[in-house]
Amino acid sequence: MNQSRYRIGLAANRAHLTNAESALAKLLQGSRVAIVEHLQPQLMVVGRTLDAMRSQQLLEGYPYIEGLPYGREGGLMRLVARVVDSDASRGLDAVIYLIDPVDPSSTFPEAVALKRQCIIHGKPFLSTLAGAREFFELESIALGAAPDPSLESVFDLGNEAIALVAHDAMKASMLALVEQHFDFFDRFANRFATGTTGGLLNELAMRIKGKDAGRNWVKPLLSGPLGGDAQIAELILDRQCRRMLFLEDPHVARQHEADIQLLERAARTFTDYASCVTDLKFAQRWCQLMQLRCQTQPVQAGADRRQ
Repeated sequence: MNQSRYRIGLAANRAHLTNAESALAKLLQGSRVAIVEHLQPQLMVVGRTLDAMRSQQLLEGYPYIEGLPYGREGGLMRLVARVVDSDASRGLDAVIYLIDPVDPSSTFPEAVALKRQCIIHGKPFLSTLAGAREFFELESIALGAAPDPSLESVFDLGNEAIALVAHDAMKASMLALVEQHFDFFDRFANRFATGTTGGLLNELAMRIKGKDAGRNWVKPLLSGPLGGDAQIAELILDRQCRRMLFLEDPHVARQHEADIQLLERAARTFTDYASCVTDLKFAQRWCQLMQLRCQTQPVQAGADRRQ
């Protein structure tokens, strides 16, 4: 993150803007305390999304909002440019783009480039309501805020599962990340991984926990090109796996791109449930802040925050 005020790009597909039950409304209402009282980020908001905020009085009176053009006038393109901008007064620290999986605009070149450049430049790309809410919660915790008790069940890792996926060029990074934060990943009730990644992670677990305890530490699935991504997608659709750590390599052509998009589509279909971390730099911070959040007790409703 920048040392000055956080700068976050914000956009949403049409279906996530329409009313008080939309993903945008739930995000900005549910994370209002984190945004207004703790993070106070500069929000760079694309046209139609800003219109929806104004019409529904979301973050009304919040001073740190900059409007960008509508998508058809280059709003998303400008977000891409801000992601790669090295000027701290212009560049973005993160992007929240609430994607409706059936909206064709989410496959436009500027939308695809937005995610790719976030991965290349190590900026969080958050495309689901669940992922964006978790982001605001974790970044608030990093600033010393009290946890949101309404999210407590989400951070009960003993009842949660995580999927661990890495492209070939990122497998070594995945292993190093999991080894560094092994105790954190060990807290999950279940871990799933595709193909070779699953085998490598079980070998790591056997070295750390012992042969018997580590042998089935990860439940291995098929490799991605042979259907492993589809298996994880079904776990998400069945609400058996809330989080994905998917270290993508944005620099190579991917022959099973359709399978990767299927996995992302599953997460976005259940936008209020599933989230995905896709770059190594954010993954490191995410692991650290998740551990901090799980160690911090929430303030219960009605409790005196001064105690």
